[in-house]
This record gives sequence, structure tokens and C-alpha cells, in this order.
Amino acid sequence: MNRQAQAAVLFLLGASLLHAATTDLYLRYVKQGLRPLVLVSGAVLIAAALATAWYERKRARSRKQAQTQAQHPDAEHSHAEHAHREPRISWLLVLPLLALILVAPPALGSYSATRTGTALQEPLAYPDLSAADPLPLNVVDYAGRAVYDHGRTLRDRRIQLTGFLALDRDGTPYLVRMALNCCAADAQPVKVALTGQVPPVLQPDTWLRVTGTYTPRRTKDPVNGGPIPFIEVTEAKPVAEPTDPYDESWNG
Repeated sequence: MNRQAQAAVLFLLGASLLHAATTDLYLRYVKQGLRPLVLVSGAVLIAAALATAWYERKRARSRKQAQTQAQHPDAEHSHAEHAHREPRISWLLVLPLLALILVAPPALGSYSATRTGTALQEPLAYPDLSAADPLPLNVVDYAGRAVYDHGRTLRDRRIQLTGFLALDRDGTPYLVRMALNCCAADAQPVKVALTGQVPPVLQPDTWLRVTGTYTPRRTKDPVNGGPIPFIEVTEAKPVAEPTDPYDESWNG
């Protein structure tokens, strides 16, 4: 792979990053707050590609002029032949780039959630809740308040949670969100078990919006023994997967 080809790969990679950051595709890889860094990275790669192409073209022109002045036509042929003997296997570096461009990876789902213990940690604080009815909360917030604040701020409230379904080995249904610290590679599940008016037919990875009430009932995660609170479901509706499927409120 010569310098011009390297510049082309750099340019395509930079353009792919810019495309991902401007179409929400980047949310499959990193948290929302890292969008500026993805944009900057794409711009830097494109600038590096253009600089490499310009430098290589200038160097080739200078070499050609020097060879013409020295009147050694065979030298150019010898150098060009040598330059094309670099290993072709280096073109395999293009495969991850094509995967980034052509394939949008699915968000982590029930397979990962049922094989990884809950990552619930005690919140640093419990901000005041709005007076909305039902009260929309993210899964991490509800689970933290239910377990570590013993539901003090959740009692006598109708609560609305959104997440995807996962079924435990014994059939216990969980509403799950994968919590991010930085990127999808460090995503870990936070789970809320469902009881009450749970739909009779449950398909893992189905996204649901459940409305219910706090219950002090808890269970232990069979993977790591972590606490999993329940919510008493009064209504459950299938919903489309959100644009950002990860929960970024976690500070693990």
C-alpha cells in the first residue's frame, strides 16, 4: 500500500467518522457527550489524508524533475517497480473501515444483559423529582432510588420506565438499560424486575414503556448477586427503540 493509498484510506475513515457523528450512528459506539471528539477526529484524519496526498505528490514531482535533470530514465522505472512491492495484505486494513461504513451494529441487548451482573451503584444524590404524572424516570434512576433510598421518593407515584426486555433463566422478566461510562465497550446492564400486569407473551429485546408503582420487593442478580428492584406494572406498551439506546446517567 503506497502513500497515496494510505491517504485514501485515511480520508475515507475521517469521512466515515464525520458521517457517524452527524447522523447519530456514533451513538452505537460512544456516549452522546463525545460527539465533538468524534467530529474533531474525523476532521483531523481528513486533514492528515490531504496533507499526505499533497506531500507525496510534491515529492514525486520533485523526484521526477531531479531524474529528468540527471538524465537517468531507468532510475524512475526502478523506483516505481520497488514502490509497488509492498505487501498486499495491508489492504486488509480497509475491512474495518468498510464495516463501519456499511454495517450499523445493533445496540447491546438481552444476550449481554443476562450474562452480565447488574451494575447498579448507590447514587451520589437524589435530585428532586418533577410533579409529572406518570413520572418518567430512567431505569438507573429508578433502581438506585428503589434500592438505596428504599423508595422514599417513589412512594405514591405512578412511574414510567422505558427499556428492553430480558428473561432470566427462571423466566423472570427484566426491564433493562445498558449503562455507559464512556463507550459501548464498557456498557453494563442495570435491571428492574417486572411484576403485576406483565404482558403474557414476552419477546427478549422488545422495547417496552411500562407504567407502574414502587414496590419494596427485591431479588438478587443470579450472575453477581447484585440487587434488582421490582416495579409493580399497571400498563405496558411496546415502543420503538430510541435513537440513543444506552443510559448515560450512570457514573460507574
